[in-house]
Amino acid sequence: MTISDRLHEIRTGFERPFWVANISELFERLSYYAAFASLARYLHETLNFGVERASSLTGLFGGLVWFLAAFGGTLADRLGFRRSLSLAYFILSCSYFLLGSLGAPWLAPVRNAMPLVVLVTIVLMLPALGIALVKPCVVGTTARASKESVRSIGYSIYYTLVNVGSAAGPYVASWVHQHIRVENVFRVAALSVFAMFFAVLLLFKEPRRSDETQTVSLGQAAKNFATVISNPRFMIFLLIFSGYWIVFWQEFIILPLYIHNYIDPKADTELILVADPLTVIALQMAVSFLTKRMPAFRAITLGTLISALAWIILAIHPTVFVAVVTLIAVALGEITQSPRYYEYISRLAPSGQQGTYMGFAFLPIGIGSLIGGWFGGVLIHHFGEVTHQPGRIWWAVTAVGVATAALLWIYDRVVTSRSNAQV
Repeated sequence: MTISDRLHEIRTGFERPFWVANISELFERLSYYAAFASLARYLHETLNFGVERASSLTGLFGGLVWFLAAFGGTLADRLGFRRSLSLAYFILSCSYFLLGSLGAPWLAPVRNAMPLVVLVTIVLMLPALGIALVKPCVVGTTARASKESVRSIGYSIYYTLVNVGSAAGPYVASWVHQHIRVENVFRVAALSVFAMFFAVLLLFKEPRRSDETQTVSLGQAAKNFATVISNPRFMIFLLIFSGYWIVFWQEFIILPLYIHNYIDPKADTELILVADPLTVIALQMAVSFLTKRMPAFRAITLGTLISALAWIILAIHPTVFVAVVTLIAVALGEITQSPRYYEYISRLAPSGQQGTYMGFAFLPIGIGSLIGGWFGGVLIHHFGEVTHQPGRIWWAVTAVGVATAALLWIYDRVVTSRSNAQV
């Protein structure tokens, strides 16, 4: 096949729903990471939560999404992708708008009717309902609305747009925070996904049903969960690997608070966070090529160790520039382990259960965010506000990451070797 033939195949290989769904995913990621980038400081500085509570709530926002993602596909299959996507974007637009309006006068009767922490917790849980519907719809549309010959390219486009949105989100949050009030970051996020609500209604056509196996019922999804937790080898691995995400999510949970409180109160903390996704976009292919011959589990362990040790850079020399360098190093660990992690999960799953196991591969991300929110809050309160030694925060974060890498190495030596010996 000539290059011109291949280009023609790519141009004609995707139906309109593919482009609508994937472009909408870009704006969904933009909204999510814009909100995430500003959330900790918004809760602490605008809503006057202490650093511990603000960090825990930020971890809740980032964590709940990944617990619901395993079940989102079931509901999306029942409703259809068009209805699911439009519902998801409507939920997200309302959720982000409410999040940015928590201090507004018109919401005062609700604030007075319950403790503020309860209200904020409820509002922070709402976006997870929408995001859990978006992802299976976009991935499913990519499968259904692209020809077999270009489907792999379709998934590459999907992952690229996800990363573009992840990089654009903190940048948009930075601009809004610098030029308007921080609560407007969440209103801009709401506007972004609200536009996608109309885009789906006007432009998205339900992709054809293929002959793939249909998504299981909610009851079967619950049985699948029981199947996963009854596999001790898999569960031990997931629990150990949650340590990686406890370390990783600190860049959103406590790094903005740390930079603002202990390095430079005028620093643009949202813009600093762009360093991670830009590094992923720029270097993912190169790092994947360099590590392609490395065994999957070794790459996972190495990536975990790199992301952990990266925080030492900031602990030794706490400046804004070094914070950017630290995030670049954290991202190098991320792109070393991330693709190999899913490869390992796919091979670890018993025959015929790959889909079930891949669905629950997101659990460490959620566990890491929930525990990471509490853990980060404890660290910044103790070392920042009590002992006035904020640099020690990052030594503690590094210790968790190094311990995780050590446990992964032990797991590989003991559990994996024992399983292979039994085969």
